[in-house]
Amino acid sequence: EVQLQASGGGLVQTGGCLRLSCAVSGFTLDDFAIGWFRQAPGKEREGVSCISSSDPSPYYADSVKGRFTISSDNAKNTLYLQMNSLKPEDTAVYYCAAKYHGGYLAQISEYDYWGQGTLVTVAS
Repeated sequence: EVQLQASGGGLVQTGGCLRLSCAVSGFTLDDFAIGWFRQAPGKEREGVSCISSSDPSPYYADSVKGRFTISSDNAKNTLYLQMNSLKPEDTAVYYCAAKYHGGYLAQISEYDYWGQGTLVTVAS
């Protein structure tokens, strides 16, 4: 059974940092494309950053480029999102999700497996 467990959210001041983790089971990180998505209150869910062993270039949303870094530890079967220079507009519930390789890396509708979200709140 494919499972994803996100953690690491919390309350942080503007300019602060957080690292999100997503522990996966039921598959290895090489098998799937995997990424982070977020949904702010009253807004649609959007892609933040995604990676795939079949794609050499990670995806980053324009709004997080230069501030967020996606990485993985295959030995721990865990995905990370290092978030630096956080802004109030980064406040959202962050989700990790996985899909089979292929297609468009940041296409939300292609992601079949979702973890529960972790709330990130950036205070101004």
